[in-house]
Amino acid sequence: MDSSTATLIGILRERVNTLRAAGDLEEALHAANAAVERTQQTLSSEFDTIDAFVSSLEIRAEILRELGHLEPARDDYRQAIDQLDGRPDRLDQLGRLYASLGAVYDGLDSPERAAQMWEKAIQCFENHQPPLELDVAAMANNLGFLKKSAGDLGAAEVYFLRALEILHAHLGNKHEETAAVSNNLGALYHAAGFTEQAREMHMMALEARRELFGENHPDTAQSHNNLALALLQTGDRSWAKRHFEKALTAFEALGIQYAEDLEAVATNYCAFLRSEGEMYLADVIEGRVRTLLGRE
Repeated sequence: MDSSTATLIGILRERVNTLRAAGDLEEALHAANAAVERTQQTLSSEFDTIDAFVSSLEIRAEILRELGHLEPARDDYRQAIDQLDGRPDRLDQLGRLYASLGAVYDGLDSPERAAQMWEKAIQCFENHQPPLELDVAAMANNLGFLKKSAGDLGAAEVYFLRALEILHAHLGNKHEETAAVSNNLGALYHAAGFTEQAREMHMMALEARRELFGENHPDTAQSHNNLALALLQTGDRSWAKRHFEKALTAFEALGIQYAEDLEAVATNYCAFLRSEGEMYLADVIEGRVRTLLGRE
């Protein structure tokens, strides 16, 4: 690649980054279009020209995704992947492209295609030297969600456990990503009726999130709610009540921004209270939540 082209591409990429950081995605897209056009004009069999073209396509695809233009983003990712075919030296980028393409297919409501792309991403990350284990974990977590949504709880468990094993080994049990996958496993076990396993996973997630974020954090509050639901299934009703209370208190403190979460927790808690015969307290809580949300 000649020096003038390299200079122009560098300037265009810097402009793209500046515009994206400023939130001006439409103008950033114009700059990305210019970068793609220039790198395509100089495209040859030389790796440096291919790499420049692929990187420009990837940047434009990311902007298109942010703008919600999923079909053209899909096309850019596909073209970038085709350009890197047979390039063992670019497995990290190829894996990233497959991961992003999977996310696009997921957004286009094509779960089978999304799963295929995420499996390909895993292959790239595993074959990279050294293997990119944390990226493998992220893809396994995504696949776990897909399988759970499709009703294949056994396959979902395999993927979530794989992600959890990697995260435990590399990040430890008191990391937010580890806690997130523990939470996902807890929800899966709850759906499958494995009550003790659900309880333990949600307990692990809550312990980590309390230590990481404190009590008045949405993730901690959600873990309190999830653990309360699991505890009901194992018969620990008084303990479940305490966790419902903590979840409700936290979401009330977090305010209107978490209205949907607050309503969900209040619904769960009030249903529990009524099952315990505490009708008055359930009515008080519902009224309090309505007032907080401005629905009186």
